[in-house]
Amino acid sequence: MANLVVSIIQSHLYWESVDQNLQAFETKINAISEATDVVVLPEMFTTGFTMNPANYAESHEGKGLQWMKKIAQQKNCAVVGSISVKENDQFFNRLYWVFPNQTVEFYDKRHLFSMGNEPGHYASGNKKVIIDYKGWKICPLVCYDLRFPVWSRNTKQQQYDVLIYVANWPAVRSYPWKQLLIARAIENQCFVLGVNRVGEDGNAVSHSGDSMAINARGEIMSKIQSNEEITETVVLLKNELTDFRTSFPVLNDGDDFTLN
Repeated sequence: MANLVVSIIQSHLYWESVDQNLQAFETKINAISEATDVVVLPEMFTTGFTMNPANYAESHEGKGLQWMKKIAQQKNCAVVGSISVKENDQFFNRLYWVFPNQTVEFYDKRHLFSMGNEPGHYASGNKKVIIDYKGWKICPLVCYDLRFPVWSRNTKQQQYDVLIYVANWPAVRSYPWKQLLIARAIENQCFVLGVNRVGEDGNAVSHSGDSMAINARGEIMSKIQSNEEITETVVLLKNELTDFRTSFPVLNDGDDFTLN
């Protein structure tokens, strides 16, 4: 079974400056020397966590997505990250998964951060997405979704191997971020990737990053430190996951339920 090579980019974001962010990320991605299957960027990687979508949201086929398609084709890998998007007079915090052949799947953030008035500016998504890629099933989610384990639950009907969270998660709540990522890996018996930004945003909110890759046992695989701009490439071992699930089949004893 093929392993999955993933590059996670923990970076500062230029506040509401699309061109600066795209240029900076292109430089970081071009500096990845090893072959990689997936590049994961933070939440709203083109603008930061803006509550000004009327001024900065792009169309579904806008500049950010076109850039992702270009990078995916050039690097022959999938590119993942969320963007502020306008569609049919509504705004969405939309995660794009762009395949190397430039086809696209997307997930609209389900849980909007009420303490930051995100529901006052964006519409909530209502569809969980499972990506099929290179023999892996991958569930991509966004930031605040991390606090709601029912939504991310690895079920018999929608089983996945990797759970990805892209985020602008503040430093003041870094402890819950780290603990919840580990919990999601253990309870869902999957790899978890949490990719967060660093630095201060336009609202003077600090972010410490604390991005990480975690295996199905809840063990941290990555070596990223807080408050640093860094790209790390990790290898997810399919046989390791399959063997662990076979020897300790927790998911078989899970509750059956559906979400409305």
